[in-house]
Amino acid sequence: MTPRVLVAVSVLALGVATGCGSVTLPESDRDAERTATVASVTDGDTVEIRPAIDGEEDVRLIGVDAPETADSPRGAQPYGEKAAEYAEEKLEGQRVTLRFDVEKTDQYDRLLAYVYLPDGSMFNETLLKEGYAQVATFPPNVRHLGSFETAQRMAREAERGIWSLPESQLCRLTDRSNGIGGGC
Repeated sequence: MTPRVLVAVSVLALGVATGCGSVTLPESDRDAERTATVASVTDGDTVEIRPAIDGEEDVRLIGVDAPETADSPRGAQPYGEKAAEYAEEKLEGQRVTLRFDVEKTDQYDRLLAYVYLPDGSMFNETLLKEGYAQVATFPPNVRHLGSFETAQRMAREAERGIWSLPESQLCRLTDRSNGIGGGC
């Protein structure tokens, strides 16, 4: 085995042994774009695409966390169904462009992507602007953190979407260090 192959095998074995489920893209591939059609919406921040990209059909939108729907193992959260309906209305059947960041997949083998609509708008950011999600970034996938925080602040100030919910419902959302969620 060549030294290069030996290093690659060692890194792969370490990732498997430690339970690391994400795939880190080489820098040269981080600005890569792929197109696909949104076949269905799983919830406000997860979709299924066709054709599959590198064998994966499930795509998790980077940098956002929409409330959970009734289908979630964690149970429904306030505004979850509305977020899913909004995503379905805007994405289902659309030919979208996927752009990746540092990590290409998560621990559930879903592709991690910024999803761009045919008009060039990034749907991840739109979810935040319209109040259907809160910022939830996980390093190293933080390329758009600044614009995401600005979009969330604008929605919050306008009391749009989740930001219009009473405290008795806001506390039921997932705690993403945005001043809401974590239990009532």
